[in-house]
Amino acid sequence: MPGHDFGIAIIILTILIRTLFYPLFQKSIKAQKEMADLQPKIKEVQEKYKKDKEKQARAVMELYKEHKVNPLSGCLPILIQLPILYAFFQVLRTGLDPSRLSGLYSFISNPGQLNPMFLGLANLSAPNAVLAILTGITQFIQGKMVAPKNSGNANKSDFASAMSTQMVYFMPVFIAFVALKLPAGLALYWTVLNIFGIAQQHFVIKKKKAEIKN
Repeated sequence: MPGHDFGIAIIILTILIRTLFYPLFQKSIKAQKEMADLQPKIKEVQEKYKKDKEKQARAVMELYKEHKVNPLSGCLPILIQLPILYAFFQVLRTGLDPSRLSGLYSFISNPGQLNPMFLGLANLSAPNAVLAILTGITQFIQGKMVAPKNSGNANKSDFASAMSTQMVYFMPVFIAFVALKLPAGLALYWTVLNIFGIAQQHFVIKKKKAEIKN
């Protein structure tokens, strides 16, 4: 799309990706929420078998099995996004160079000069502090929505709860820091993805609350 806003193209592509993998993201969000809701029972098991780590691990696994919760289900959407992020990185790093467009397949017409600007304000081929911060903020909101309600008061000896709390606060800072070092197009992609994730999580949580009331 020569002469057009590259940022709009990224947003459209992100929406298409999120829509394509909607069922997978939906399942992942539901599993994360169920894991958060299960934390009080997990703590009870950990307290009951605190002197026997083997029994504790078996009891926790039985709890997952009983409630049909897969603690690893949240990892799949992240793994799927890795090659997409890498592809974006390569495009933003070298693909916008007109001299490299000659390497396109013969059946793809050369688009000419590509505009890396987003709304005329941010160069998506270079790092951008505002978009990096937005990535961190939206990541924090998304993580906070599925975190256990009592995660802030987690016992220091409770490794799972401590890790959950650290991830809610550490990951947004880490992602924002990484985004500051990478092309802003990646930060835009991740921010839009997070916004859709927040909306989807709100829908899942609202639906679950309605089911509990009924």
